[in-house]
Amino acid sequence: MSEDLPVIDCLQYANWSEKVFRQMREGRLAAVHVTICYHEDFKETVANIGAWNRRFQAFSDIIVPGRTAADVDAAMASDRTAIVFGCQNCSPIEDDIDLVEICHQLGIRFLQLTYNNQSLLATGCYEAEDSGVTRMGRQVIREMNRVGMVVDMSHSAERSTLEAIEISERPIAITHANPASWHKALRNKSDTVLAALAESGGMLGLSLYPHHLKDKSACTLTSFCEMVARTVELMGIDHVGFGSDLCQDQPDSVVEWMRNGTWSREMDYGEGSAGAAGFPEQPLWFRDNRDFGNILEGLKGVGFSTGEIERIAYRNWLDFYRTSFERGA
Repeated sequence: MSEDLPVIDCLQYANWSEKVFRQMREGRLAAVHVTICYHEDFKETVANIGAWNRRFQAFSDIIVPGRTAADVDAAMASDRTAIVFGCQNCSPIEDDIDLVEICHQLGIRFLQLTYNNQSLLATGCYEAEDSGVTRMGRQVIREMNRVGMVVDMSHSAERSTLEAIEISERPIAITHANPASWHKALRNKSDTVLAALAESGGMLGLSLYPHHLKDKSACTLTSFCEMVARTVELMGIDHVGFGSDLCQDQPDSVVEWMRNGTWSREMDYGEGSAGAAGFPEQPLWFRDNRDFGNILEGLKGVGFSTGEIERIAYRNWLDFYRTSFERGA
């Protein structure tokens, strides 16, 4: 049955707890890419990794570090979930390119070049002018390619994203976004970007965050699954997976940290907020990790075969991990 397949979710930022980890196991999560940085500098990111090391000790029966595809294979074989580290901003590398390799050595496998704003590396999707990938950005992409760290352009603007696809010698990822043709949002991606991403061998993680969904919290399962089908028509079956952007059990106060960090004293309410900060309600068919089976059944309902659902559920991301996390030439 498709609902019994393993799942890889390539972006979550939950309020981590034993409850969340056990729900991952109930939902058959083989791996989860977890955010360990929004605006933290290198030292603060290292402290976050220390907190994860304590979680790995406390819950070693259900979660393990995920630094390679082989780690994910082993996690599946032992009924555990591999935790893959990623950063939603380039702040941990500060202005020091040597920190790229050091972050990789610490287990970080995804790094966004921007988080909504202009960074030292590229332009975020909230900026009025998109100047593309910067001089430092080009050097950092080259270094990320060398050490085996994935370029993630989920929060980046269009020109910057297209340039990153072109510059990177390895396929990049957009770990959590949806097609803008389905729902227009600053964070969703144009068909031009998605076609270029697929052509280069990259991966798209489809988001379940309500601001990225058509009709937001009222989005239906059928609407979402029909969107998946159209995205596969555009990109091909091998380039689509899940990147839920699930922020389970986080207090609304966390949104202020996500939007503002330390760069602003004014509340940046962000997309779709209607002037009030806070997390939107999840759609009823996807409340937490236990509900991935609902989506897999929904994909069957819109015509996907078991083999195609398997690719979307976990195999595409696992194949991508296998070729992306090892050192380059």
